[in-house]
Amino acid sequence: MANTKSAKKATRQMVRRTEVNKNRRSAVKTDVRKVEEAIASGDKNAAQAALKSAQPSLARTSQKGIMHRKTASRKVSRLAQRIKAMA
Repeated sequence: MANTKSAKKATRQMVRRTEVNKNRRSAVKTDVRKVEEAIASGDKNAAQAALKSAQPSLARTSQKGIMHRKTASRKVSRLAQRIKAMA
C-alpha cells in the first residue's frame, strides 16, 4: 500500500488513466469492428467510409501511447488491403 503522499497521488492518477485508456481502446475496437462488418457484408463504399473514420482514432491511440504505432499502422494497412481486394 502507498505510504507517501506522492505515492497515493500516483495511484489515483494511475486509476484515472487506466479508465480513460480502456475507453479509448474500446472505441478503437468498435471502429475496427465496423470496418470488418462492412467488409463482410461486401459493401465497399461503407467499408471505405468506416475505414476513413477508424484511421484517425487508430492514429490517436498510437499517439497517446495506448497502442504501439506500428500496431496501429499495421491494422490500417491490412484493413485497407482487404478493402482494395473487394474490387
